[in-house]
Amino acid sequence: MATAFSIAQTALFSKTSLSLRTNALTSFTFCLPFSSSAALASDKPHSKKWRQPVTSALELGGVKIAKDDVLRDDPTNNVPDTIFAKLGMQLHRRDQHPLGILKNAIYDYFDTNYSSKFDKFDDLCPLVSVKEMEGVRVFSPEDWAASETDATSYVAEDLKKCLEGLARHLFGDVEMRWVDTYFPFTDPSFELEIFFQEKWLEVLGCGVTEQEILKRSGKTDNVAWAFGLGLERLAMVLFDIPDIRLFWSTDERFTSQFLKGQLGVKFKPYSKYPPCYKDVSFWINESFTENNLCEVVREVAGDLAEEVQLIDNFTNKKGMTSHCYRIAYRSMERSLTDDEINKLQGAVRELVESKLKVVLR
Repeated sequence: MATAFSIAQTALFSKTSLSLRTNALTSFTFCLPFSSSAALASDKPHSKKWRQPVTSALELGGVKIAKDDVLRDDPTNNVPDTIFAKLGMQLHRRDQHPLGILKNAIYDYFDTNYSSKFDKFDDLCPLVSVKEMEGVRVFSPEDWAASETDATSYVAEDLKKCLEGLARHLFGDVEMRWVDTYFPFTDPSFELEIFFQEKWLEVLGCGVTEQEILKRSGKTDNVAWAFGLGLERLAMVLFDIPDIRLFWSTDERFTSQFLKGQLGVKFKPYSKYPPCYKDVSFWINESFTENNLCEVVREVAGDLAEEVQLIDNFTNKKGMTSHCYRIAYRSMERSLTDDEINKLQGAVRELVESKLKVVLR
């Protein structure tokens, strides 16, 4: 349910696929929503023209972006001030940061097992749909000709073998299972789950690329696979980081705990401030999404909102569906007062009602 916003993106491309980047595959690489929380773009035309985000020169390891140039006049823009302030930090390019350590471990796997077969890109535009590391590999007819299987089966088998190896590289000798699923740009599509810390954990989404994408790039005889994984979510599991907000912390009590190349060092919590829980219930409508609810909460509470969790739902005899969400508020720096929490919760209720067009209970 939790919704993440991207500040940067990394990608792996097989050597064969490089020629595709200048055509249709460019949009595929930036927008492939392997995250179940990513929303599909609407087919309805917008009345206002979307403007390409503009970035300036790098400074202190980050990219400066003018706020007025971030998706101006676009009805799908949901970037609040708290997220805008973090754009350009490029945490995945910091070797001593959990995201950078995880990214480098993934790179090491491909460099070791697929030497000279992939090129890496980790300096793409930070304004993308979801926080992902993505990989693409393109095959030619010569690759599967001797396999006595069809192209799709051959590529799907290669994909699973590759990603099972990656999972073992990151998590050790764990039990795995493949789950058939749906993604708009791959068919067949799969999710890889591992049994880790006594429960099944989704690691990534992947699949055999839809042929239409390759055809639009003039690659009518090729077949490809692609995968996407969320760096933050996996890093939280591997490093035992309980709160996604900590990734953007500059507190030395956090940053000093991690060293280059040390994957899976367990984070030692230092915040002793308790969370405060508040519930909000409402009748939903057809356009309601949890992603939009999380955006409303973040717009009001910023980094003080730790979690939004669905705790109850039911449908009455009239067919109306009610959801109840529990919001956890917590500061990493101080104890929050009842008065400020009540004010935040009141503002959340008002904005949920006005912006999401739901009926409060």
